[in-house]
Amino acid sequence: MHTKTCEASERDGIITRFISSMEKDSIIILSGGMDSTTMLYDYQQRIALALSFDYGSNHNGKEIPFARWHCKQLGIEHITIPLGFMGQYFESSLLQGDDAIPEGHYAAENMKSTVVPFRNGIMLAIAAGMAESRGLKYVMMANHGGDHTIYPDCTPAFVKAMSEATKAGTFPGIEVLAPYTVLTKTDIARKGKVLGIDYSKTWSCYRGGDRHCGKCGTCVERKEALRDAGIDDPTEYEDDGVTE
Repeated sequence: MHTKTCEASERDGIITRFISSMEKDSIIILSGGMDSTTMLYDYQQRIALALSFDYGSNHNGKEIPFARWHCKQLGIEHITIPLGFMGQYFESSLLQGDDAIPEGHYAAENMKSTVVPFRNGIMLAIAAGMAESRGLKYVMMANHGGDHTIYPDCTPAFVKAMSEATKAGTFPGIEVLAPYTVLTKTDIARKGKVLGIDYSKTWSCYRGGDRHCGKCGTCVERKEALRDAGIDDPTEYEDDGVTE
């Protein structure tokens, strides 16, 4: 019995040393929303640094504290980079106050007004520069299949092109990793359920009020994903109607 216990202890020690010796080779773009928070936990063993960007959206002030909180739990360095010029010069309902945010499903035509032009391209370019400066190899983003309908900088074609650009434009050949590109938000929530993520400490609502509005595209998608993943929704909504 003692021999088996020693063997198990030795095996656990080997596994622990293996995990701790895994190379931290990546930066993640972390908003503080469901998707990037799930990716943070899913790939924590390889993430050396998480970057959040404050670009003047209605909800940056709600998301970023959650991003910082999750990094603290995992012992991952977190940096917030200000991008105030985007809020000053770019056109998007996401940058114009909560009244400008349309209601409805993500697939609706009016949700295109929430696009911040080339937002992910700008963030990935900065993250690639940070990765090269830190001696890292990859930049991770948490776009998913549901984003493709209205966000051109979330599509597989964009990810491929951006990765080719960062690879060609950096000495070490920094690459973009987007492992959730083909997943749905429900798929991601199911991952989060297995990982034991507390989704009450994430933010989705584009309006950025005291509580989630429950009506904008991201709120509707959040409700559906948590429901379909079999997760009790911990979110407080202004409109707590259940989406069918």
